[in-house]
Amino acid sequence: MIGNAQELQILLVEDNPADAEMTMDALRATGLINTVQWVKDGAEALDFLFGTASASAADCRRLRLVMLDLRLPRVGGIEVLRALRADARTRLLPVVVLTSSQEESDIVRAYDLGANSYLVKPVESEEFMKSVGELGLYWMLLNRLPGETA
Repeated sequence: MIGNAQELQILLVEDNPADAEMTMDALRATGLINTVQWVKDGAEALDFLFGTASASAADCRRLRLVMLDLRLPRVGGIEVLRALRADARTRLLPVVVLTSSQEESDIVRAYDLGANSYLVKPVESEEFMKSVGELGLYWMLLNRLPGETA
């Protein structure tokens, strides 16, 4: 399924430009920055995943990870997660919730809807950078998806 590193993709769904930039800086430090598509709200994420305006079907097939904030304008992260899990094309796509919410109800709801991981954004930037870099390396390089060959 995945031929080379240039084909790997991460969909970053984050409305805060500072958090998005820190996330991309962390991925850049691990060599994964060329693989990121950033969208700024839940509606853009759904359009990228299922629409025709901003992404081709080939782009979506190359996705290996969604990093999803919960607190998003227009369409919230929970609704994006629900849509991902309801569609056969994206049901098995790993989703890491990357949010500032520490609310137990958000954590439970995210896992109930099929999130693969839930990471609360650290306030301190160095800790955030380290966490996101390790997260990106794990999901992009170590994790195997159904249908992949070694």
